[in-house]
Amino acid sequence: MPKQYLKPEFNRKIIHIDMDCFFAAVEMRDFPQYRGRPMAVGGSEKQRGVLSTCNYEARKFGIHSAMPTAQAKKLCPELLVVAGRMSVYKAVSAQIREVFSRYTPLIEPLSLDEAYLDVTDCTQCKGSATLIAQAIRNDIFNVTGLTASAGIAPIKFLAKVASDLNKPNGQFVIPPHQVQSFIDEMPLQKIPGVGRVALQKLNRGGLYVGEDVRKSNYRDLLIKYGRLGASLWKRCHGVDRRNVEVERERKSVGVERTFNQNIATFTQCWQSIEQKLYPELEQRLQRTGREIIKQGIKVKFADFQTTTIECGSKQLDLNTFHGLLEQVLTRQHGREIRLLGLNVMLQSEAVAKQLSLLDNSDKID
Repeated sequence: MPKQYLKPEFNRKIIHIDMDCFFAAVEMRDFPQYRGRPMAVGGSEKQRGVLSTCNYEARKFGIHSAMPTAQAKKLCPELLVVAGRMSVYKAVSAQIREVFSRYTPLIEPLSLDEAYLDVTDCTQCKGSATLIAQAIRNDIFNVTGLTASAGIAPIKFLAKVASDLNKPNGQFVIPPHQVQSFIDEMPLQKIPGVGRVALQKLNRGGLYVGEDVRKSNYRDLLIKYGRLGASLWKRCHGVDRRNVEVERERKSVGVERTFNQNIATFTQCWQSIEQKLYPELEQRLQRTGREIIKQGIKVKFADFQTTTIECGSKQLDLNTFHGLLEQVLTRQHGREIRLLGLNVMLQSEAVAKQLSLLDNSDKID
C-alpha cells in the first residue's frame, strides 16, 4: 500500500450544488404551458441535434441529456423539444453564483448549473454544512424560482455523488465517520469518471462496489486498469485531496458539427474541416491568447460509437489535421459519420510563465 495514499483526516466541509434539470426548469418557469408534460431543450429533429437536458416527465421514458433528438422522439413521440436560450441561462447562473457568494468565497463552478463550495470556515447557520446547504437551496428558490439539490461530504467526489441521491429538490449528507462504509457499499458506476465501457471491464474483473476495489491489491489494479485503477484505489480508500479551486484554468478548445445528413468520404470530411471547423477553431484559439501542445480530431459514427485521435503540436496547423483525418478514418470500417470535431489542448499558464522567464533569462538590462 503506497504510503502517500494514507487516508486523510476528513476535516473539510464541501457542498456540491446541482440545479435540477436546469435549462428545462428555466423554460418551465418562464412558460407555464410546458409544465406537466415531457419536454426537453435541444436541437430540432431535422437538424440532427442532441438534447441539452430534459425534465423529469421526459426521463420516465428513458430520455436523457446528450441523446439525439430523433432517438428521444422514438421513445416519447409526445416529447416537446424547445430551442435553448443561452443568454437567459447565463443570467440565471449569475444569480445563483451571487447566492453562493453570500456564504463563501471558495466557489468552483463546474458549469452553469453546478458548483463546489468549501464552507469549512463559514460561520453562518452555526457552521453546519447541512444547514448551509439548505439555506443556499432556499435562497436560490427565492431568487430564481428554481430548485437545486445538494451533496455534503468532507471530500469533493463524494459531495458530487451525494448531490444526485435525493434529486430533485433534496440533499444528502455523508458525515466523516460514515465515509468508508458509504464508499464500501457504493456501486462503482456512481464514481465520476467511470463510464459504461470502464464499468464493463471492472465487472469482468469481479469489481462491482467500492469494497471490492478497496480490498484489491494496488499493484494488480494498476497493471489491469492503468490510471483508472490507481484513481479508483484512492477513491475507494476515501482519498481525494483536491481543493475547491476558485479559478479553474481552461485546458482545451474545441469545435464540432453534427451533420444534417451522414457523410462518408474523406473529401466530405475535409471540406467540413477546411471550410467550417478549422476557421472557427482558429478564431476561438486566438481569443484565448494561449499556445497549444496538442491537436486532435473526434469522429462519431452512425452507430453512435465515438473515436478520437491526437498528436503533439506547438502551433495550430491545418496540415496536421489532414494527417490526423487520414489516420482516424482507418477506423471507419464502412460506417457513415454523423459528427466531426476538432480540438486543441492548451499549454498551461504556469508552463507559459516558466518558458517566458527562461526566454528572458539571458537578456541584458
